[in-house]
Amino acid sequence: MRTTVVTGANRGIGLGLAQAFKERGDAVIAACRARSPELEALGVEVVEGVDVTDPDGIARLVARVGERPVDCLVNNAGVRVLMQLDELDAPAIRRQFEVNALAPLLVTAALRHRLRSGSKVGLITSRMGSIGDNTSGANYGYRMSKAALNMAGVTLARDLAPRGVAVAILHPGMVTTDMLGGPGQLEPLPAARGLIARLEALTLETSGGFWHVNGERLPW
Repeated sequence: MRTTVVTGANRGIGLGLAQAFKERGDAVIAACRARSPELEALGVEVVEGVDVTDPDGIARLVARVGERPVDCLVNNAGVRVLMQLDELDAPAIRRQFEVNALAPLLVTAALRHRLRSGSKVGLITSRMGSIGDNTSGANYGYRMSKAALNMAGVTLARDLAPRGVAVAILHPGMVTTDMLGGPGQLEPLPAARGLIARLEALTLETSGGFWHVNGERLPW
């Protein structure tokens, strides 16, 4: 049985991922700051108190994983603060960098010894982190932090390749979640299934790529 770790698993896309991974037969370790009734109902292994910006939270996740090999690690936890040029909020921008860019790197580094040849790492990013695709402006902290995450993903792909570990940088699409703040084009579970399809197709040769949930390669 494959073991999969998902961060930010108590709601939204993370909850959808936990459900979809369980549906395919994985043993799911669902990390979150606070469990939700919906997550509890899935019957997966829940690790509560995991704030991915807190070293103690990451250590709690690592301790729960223990010596188990991790076949798939999905760094999903994220935060989005809407922001225009005339309302810049430096602390909010820093917070988005900590959660969206730095935390996935630190979680992956902390669990790297549990990854083995054939393991896969997914980074849930956004096409709003694409410089080439930015046609609308605004959302400074979110865009900047996701662009930084994309760079971390490519660098991780290079560093983990000798160990046989592949990395995918994945845009889930416009998903109906609390983060989006309104109806999207996809519900969390179908989006999660699409993301898993991208991870299943991932190879060492394609590691470090930036994909839309539908399989389209996105510009940097």
